Amino acid sequence: MCWRVYLLRCSDNSLYCGATTDIQRRLSEHNSGVGARYTRSRLPVTMAWSSGELTKSEAFKEEYRIKRLSKTMKEGIIDAVGINKKSPGEERRG
Repeated sequence: MCWRVYLLRCSDNSLYCGATTDIQRRLSEHNSGVGARYTRSRLPVTMAWSSGELTKSEAFKEEYRIKRLSKTMKEGIIDAVGINKKSPGEERRG
């Protein structure tokens, strides 16, 4: 099963990082108020970035790494890679 790490942009312009096996389902859950507690009071949320395909272990490690970054550095990930472009995880699997 492939996993992805994602960054959501909340209505207050903050960023939320998570990991999932189904990006569209998870985005719908966040926007319907059954996602993370953080996003419930910051609706609607939009997808700002998602990684390539990762193993579960790789995804959780990447999520942890990204969560420790400053907002400026998270914005840099969004600007440099952007959604729907290949990330290092996806390039490894070709």
